Amino acid sequence: MNVRLVHEFRFEAAHRLPKVPQGHKCARLHGHSFKVEVAIRGPVNEETGWFIDYSHLYEAWAPLHDLLDHHYLNEVPGLENPTSEVLARWIWTRLAPSLPSLNRVTIFETCDARCEYEGD
Repeated sequence: MNVRLVHEFRFEAAHRLPKVPQGHKCARLHGHSFKVEVAIRGPVNEETGWFIDYSHLYEAWAPLHDLLDHHYLNEVPGLENPTSEVLARWIWTRLAPSLPSLNRVTIFETCDARCEYEGD
């Protein structure tokens, strides 16, 4: 049996989008309460009854949280143009080495807008 486990992480950050058309509201400095869903997929171990201990997700997320939370995203290397699309891929790239079962990264920058990334 294969399952997909999903865990939510959150961080607060400011950014601006430097490549939007002149006069666009997102060109101005603003902030978000970001929600990130990290989904992993794999087989359930018949003996233990679970796929993975959630502590692995926490350990993989912790260094990213330290880089992102209460920071100006445009100053984070690789996030000079921190759209949700770029941020989703940036997070994927950093999580994938320690979470080979990574299936999806979803970024919510508002409660009703999200970007889902499932790798290239």
